[in-house]
Amino acid sequence: MAARSLEIGPAGIRTARTIEILRTERGLAQRELAARVTALGRPMSNTMLSRIERARDIDDLVALAQALRVSPLALLQGSHAA
Repeated sequence: MAARSLEIGPAGIRTARTIEILRTERGLAQRELAARVTALGRPMSNTMLSRIERARDIDDLVALAQALRVSPLALLQGSHAA
């Protein structure tokens, strides 16, 4: 099995940047946004949020969607339509 690349791809870059932009536009520190997510029932530390803002998993989601011939949104929404 080949070693997995640690480079972030274009989808990950866009998503991470969008999260960061939205967070800063709303005047939230990472700690504050992580607390909001925690309050919604999904425990998150500011360290976890920092990792998300450097997202690599997004590119995997896009690749899976392409392989399944669906949009990434379909995977996120749980749509079973092809």
